[in-house]
Amino acid sequence: MLVGLGVTVVYIFLHKGWFFVPGTNSFDDADPLFLTVKSTSFGAVGAVLNFATAILISRATQEPPQEIQELVESVRIPRGAGAATAGH
Repeated sequence: MLVGLGVTVVYIFLHKGWFFVPGTNSFDDADPLFLTVKSTSFGAVGAVLNFATAILISRATQEPPQEIQELVESVRIPRGAGAATAGH
């Protein structure tokens, strides 16, 4: 998440000014740096970078221990929960 957020914030600050202070911008907002993406729409690119980073990290690291996987499964399906029915 930090990769996507960091890249997005830096891109916006380069166009809008650091912490939105007038006169501190490095580029004009009408002149996009990355393809034709404006600074106000760059969050989508940040989200893609977020997912790409998450996928790369998950493939590069080992699986969590079995007890952690069981803990996550027990949280997903609470004890005493019945099966879902179509008629509610």
